[in-house]
Amino acid sequence: MTSNYKKIYTGESLVAQQIVTQLRGMGIEAIIKDEAESARLAGFASSMLGQVDLFVNKDEVEKATTVVEAVLKES
Repeated sequence: MTSNYKKIYTGESLVAQQIVTQLRGMGIEAIIKDEAESARLAGFASSMLGQVDLFVNKDEVEKATTVVEAVLKES
């Protein structure tokens, strides 16, 4: 199965939220995949608390990557 999305960030949830906010300001929609939250909602435990993956459409990876780099420099 092929996906139109590419992972641009893996790390802390708070940083991912900052990235998402800036991406939305540019008109780029991002998807946050939070395995720990999914596990919690299903009644399981997870050792990856606070770690998320951030995905954007493949066509927007270049612009999104510059935002990720800028946010990481600020942090």
